Amino acid sequence: MQAAMDITAKYCRKEMEAYGLCVASNPSTWQQKCHELKMNVAQCTSSHPVIQKIRQECSNEFVEFERCLREHQGQPASCSPHVARFLGCTETVDLSGVATNPVSQPS
Repeated sequence: MQAAMDITAKYCRKEMEAYGLCVASNPSTWQQKCHELKMNVAQCTSSHPVIQKIRQECSNEFVEFERCLREHQGQPASCSPHVARFLGCTETVDLSGVATNPVSQPS
């Protein structure tokens, strides 16, 4: 989970910050008031070219990590080697030719 958050924060920082500020500013009503911002984060993570490329090239490592989490729900730390393999894979993805700062789509 932290690996996905790290990647999201790196490539969807603007969306994450806006959502985080909304949640912090609306402690009792954030589910309703921040829904659109949450959807913006989801849109960014599903459409960002870098994240798409990482998903494509590191899918096996991520699937293994998710499987480990399911099998060791009470001990997520036991999946640290899987996280390390996934993060290692993300560092080796060739991002040349991939737009790392695509123009934001209007909401």
